[in-house]
Amino acid sequence: MKNIVKILAIKQVTHDVKCFRFEKPAGYDFVPGQATDVSINKPGLEEELRPFTFTSLENEPYLEFTIKRYEAHHGITDKLHQLVPGDELIIADAWGAIEYEGPGYFIAGGAGITPFIAILRALHKEKKIAGNKLFFSNKTAADIIYEQELVEILGNNVVFILTKENNPSYVHGHIDTAFIKQNVNDFNKHFYICGPDEMVIDLTKQLEQLGAKTDSVVFEK
Repeated sequence: MKNIVKILAIKQVTHDVKCFRFEKPAGYDFVPGQATDVSINKPGLEEELRPFTFTSLENEPYLEFTIKRYEAHHGITDKLHQLVPGDELIIADAWGAIEYEGPGYFIAGGAGITPFIAILRALHKEKKIAGNKLFFSNKTAADIIYEQELVEILGNNVVFILTKENNPSYVHGHIDTAFIKQNVNDFNKHFYICGPDEMVIDLTKQLEQLGAKTDSVVFEK
């Protein structure tokens, strides 16, 4: 079912990421980690569907996306970043992406953090965040989405990794086999992975080789 919703507010999160809050249709339900297909309600763009994950919580009176702009592509994210409050989106019903199955390790690359935002916010609100840890990889410190909030939620259980910038306040390098061996001490826990396709495939293989159970590794199918 398609719903036309008006944008209520737009907030700059990083240099190329914005948070969009918009109307919540009556009876609209979703689970933290779920996504929906989105298009812009303007001539010629109504059928240009793209999937985005909700970063709001299900009991809030609005819906929210946190969207990175890929300006060089001149695509839909570029057009979304040009919208203003009052413009309209078209959203479909929510569908499954990544769902929380129990305490574990969250591994995110760049905008791959977005399916985890609502999950972590919900766990924090419900005081169930204990036992979870986040490894969040970005090119530079300026690219980190919701850094301060993630620290407030997870405390010492969030590790920020930078791949393109040497900064003494962050880990430098990549999330690879050596990193996993050094930072993961329980391969019986769940692993939640989201990021570029190549990263997800590589990490899934590495985790299974290191002893993680296949059905405990959760990623977008």
